[in-house]
Amino acid sequence: MGKPGRTAASQGGRVGNALSGLAVALGCVLFLGGFVWGAVLYQPYTVPTDSMDPTVKAGDRVLAERIDGDEVRRGDVVVFQDSVWSDVPMVKRVVGVGGDKVACCDKQGRLTVNGESVDEPYLKDQGPDSQSPFKETTVPQDKLFLLGDHRIDSVDSRVHLQDGDHGAVARADVNARVDAVAWPMDGFGMLARPGGFAAMPGGISEQGPLRPVAIAT
Repeated sequence: MGKPGRTAASQGGRVGNALSGLAVALGCVLFLGGFVWGAVLYQPYTVPTDSMDPTVKAGDRVLAERIDGDEVRRGDVVVFQDSVWSDVPMVKRVVGVGGDKVACCDKQGRLTVNGESVDEPYLKDQGPDSQSPFKETTVPQDKLFLLGDHRIDSVDSRVHLQDGDHGAVARADVNARVDAVAWPMDGFGMLARPGGFAAMPGGISEQGPLRPVAIAT
């Protein structure tokens, strides 16, 4: 006859091993589920130029939330592709939406939207020499007016002001909204939502679900 204590210990060990195996399996399922969730919601993208410096720089690897064009708000940094601009996806900041009157600059060298000066702390440079002036233009409906944060070194809506859409890009051309820099590590982090557009009609977009996705994974 076996000893009762040893038998109980053996059974306890088997139960412990079973629970441990179950925990590992469940962990794998949760990890894979979080990974798949993130892959569905986000796409990685390599920034091609320094036109958005210092927010994102050439060669930065960013995570962009897949969104529809009607979800775009002023201040968003978006990935878009327009055949007039380029045959590759580009990254710019939305500063005007359909119906807005956009111009530059006020006496302090700031952009104006519907006559209101916009505080843009994310720009590469500040002051009257930080961006080239342009006359007021009205953004067509269902279009977006896009500028780079490095205003002196950005090919954006200002270059296309004489086009039929006054430099604007269709909302439908937007593929995603940049939420975070993933690489290099010294630039790692979430992009802040710009407060300068918060008081305007429609407000600004909320942070995407990247944090919950990362926590779940």
